[in-house]
Amino acid sequence: MLAGFCFRNENGSTANRLPTGRVIEEERLPISALLARIRRLVPKTRDQHYEEIVHSFGVGTLRPPATPMTDGELARAIAEFLKEQPSPKSVATLGRRLDPSSPL
Repeated sequence: MLAGFCFRNENGSTANRLPTGRVIEEERLPISALLARIRRLVPKTRDQHYEEIVHSFGVGTLRPPATPMTDGELARAIAEFLKEQPSPKSVATLGRRLDPSSPL
């Protein structure tokens, strides 16, 4: 339960209630699983790029995809990111590839 209350029904099951105006977020791939997929796509010689990705997820600059990405989609996004040096601009481009609704 994200934020709200848990009530027991007469049959013992629970029902989650959220405060007015709150919505239940869809379950997303854990960041650790996404980073494991990304780690396989970033060569060890490009550790600076990988570290920038990890940092950007940590500070909220990058967000996980709103919908699952195929391995091919993720590989294309990472390949594009690897073409440039890690920078706010390249991170923003990657962010838009991962989550098109991102404000970056």
